[in-house]
Amino acid sequence: MRCLLSNLFGYFANFTFFPCIQNIINKVYISIFKIDMHEFDPPSHYQSLNALFTRSLIHPRPFDKNPNILIAPSDSTIIAKGTTYHNIALQIKGKEYSVAKLLGEKLDTNLQYINFYLSPSDYHRFHAPTDMHILSVRYFSGNLLSVRPSILQKYNVFTENERVVIKALDSFNQELYFVAVGAMNVGKILIYIEKCIHTNAKQGDAIYTYDKPIFIPKGQEIGHFKMGSSIVLFTAANINAELGKISFASSIGFFQE
Repeated sequence: MRCLLSNLFGYFANFTFFPCIQNIINKVYISIFKIDMHEFDPPSHYQSLNALFTRSLIHPRPFDKNPNILIAPSDSTIIAKGTTYHNIALQIKGKEYSVAKLLGEKLDTNLQYINFYLSPSDYHRFHAPTDMHILSVRYFSGNLLSVRPSILQKYNVFTENERVVIKALDSFNQELYFVAVGAMNVGKILIYIEKCIHTNAKQGDAIYTYDKPIFIPKGQEIGHFKMGSSIVLFTAANINAELGKISFASSIGFFQE
């Protein structure tokens, strides 16, 4: 039922109405979710609601080029952070889940993790938090439960929902996992380097590995959500971040030297 609702909403969001009607729909959405549009094109520029959801920045945001600094991958709210313990992490305060189930493999060592919640008002494109040498991209089919904090308190959403797991090494040759978690009303998760992945399409689980790692520089777009969702980052970085609202390119931590 949730997949059906997501598909129906996706159809509406992708539908191109007459420009005058579409402009009204866009303005109503912007008003309801109080979206700050000063970095984006005006509402009339977007020919569908989904085009507004996946809006790109007019100008790139500046970010710290220091390799020791980790930057936020997206506009979002940090809802949990910590260190894995025996392949267990927090989804949100008071709710644990299996990291091995999320990633499809057990971690050999404890890593730092940080959970980012993207609301319907947020910029939905996500970027490399550091230089990434991508080893594999893995797709897990699954449910489309909401990722609202109130739902995260009740269900193991991260391990049950559709998701894409990017496994990489950072510039210090340390492990990094970037997990894009699908959610209700998320029509697709697009990962630009792997066009074979088609989310919310009843595609079975799949993994794509690369003999030569694919390099994505810090700050470059990795992909985007169609509607809001969550990102979970696992890293050997010593994360120094406050819980709460952040913007892409905000510094959230630093690497141990």
